[in-house]
Amino acid sequence: MAKDTVRYPDEVVEKIDALVDDGMFESKSEFYRFSAEYVLTLVDSDHDVKTFNFDEIKSELDIPEETHAQALGTDGGTFFLDAVITVRKQGLRGNYEAAERFIDTHYDPTDQECIILEELLGTYREGSA
Repeated sequence: MAKDTVRYPDEVVEKIDALVDDGMFESKSEFYRFSAEYVLTLVDSDHDVKTFNFDEIKSELDIPEETHAQALGTDGGTFFLDAVITVRKQGLRGNYEAAERFIDTHYDPTDQECIILEELLGTYREGSA
């Protein structure tokens, strides 16, 4: 099993600590493993879960299916995730116009996803200035 170090904001860690203290999760490690697997199942329906007791934890959390759909958006998260990857690639390469064309041809300017993608692209523009 691989070990990975990740930094989280203090407020996030405090909330995770509270969940562990309340007995929702056995340990912080269990929380982190479950969380990673859960997100992977949201973005990849073929993901093979390896976390022990994943289904038991998920059922104890009683997350309604509607919540899954809201987290992913109407397309199941797949297209938006692909769009983020596309905009990121173009932004890293300095191809800002190509990224703008992609956003403009796939999204209405008032869509939440459009706004997020434009913000993402803006971070690459700012980083190159």
